[in-house]
Amino acid sequence: MKQISYTKAAIRALRRMPANTAALIRTKIQAYAQDPSAQANNVKSLKGREGFRLWVWDWRVIMDDQGNVLAVLDIGPRGGIYD
Repeated sequence: MKQISYTKAAIRALRRMPANTAALIRTKIQAYAQDPSAQANNVKSLKGREGFRLWVWDWRVIMDDQGNVLAVLDIGPRGGIYD
């Protein structure tokens, strides 16, 4: 299992959203950290920048895989996360 690190922006986003949504997103991130192939149909590489995104309903999680560390860079709604 990979170690998960969150940026300040990601932690702030998780605190601002409803608790059940935040728990679901954290569960999906942990599932990806344990077995990346399990979430393969929900993960895509980003174009124009490094990293990839994890799709969780209307939310997008921007992550970067750095060997043994999975860095969660940002979390936001579908429309505004890529700006």
